[in-house]
Amino acid sequence: MPKISKLTASKVQQFGPVTDRREDMEGYTVEFVSFAADADLDGPLKALPGGQCPCPHWGYVFAGHVRFVFDDHEEVYEEGDAFYTPPGHRPYVDVGTELLQFSPTEQLAELERAIAEWMSQQQGG
Repeated sequence: MPKISKLTASKVQQFGPVTDRREDMEGYTVEFVSFAADADLDGPLKALPGGQCPCPHWGYVFAGHVRFVFDDHEEVYEEGDAFYTPPGHRPYVDVGTELLQFSPTEQLAELERAIAEWMSQQQGG
């Protein structure tokens, strides 16, 4: 049975104040994500249908606070909460938040392409 920990994740990415340690496992991406500043994806999500995340996520909040905003409601998760959020949300995360997240790899890739494209445009390229 495959396993992963924050320390053994083979892929580590920095997105400004966000550190993402991850591993792909059988169609899912397992991420340990740390936020050194408040974060949202409002900019990158504008390129996607409805300006919302196209990917479902399952996870657990080790520390901090995350909020998922939908067209008709919002869901708030804090330290010790497990969560599921379906596609169609916008995430807002507070500084100091640490979470574990499971996402379908193919759908997560769609989100990450939009983020990469937006970041490239912001840097003038």
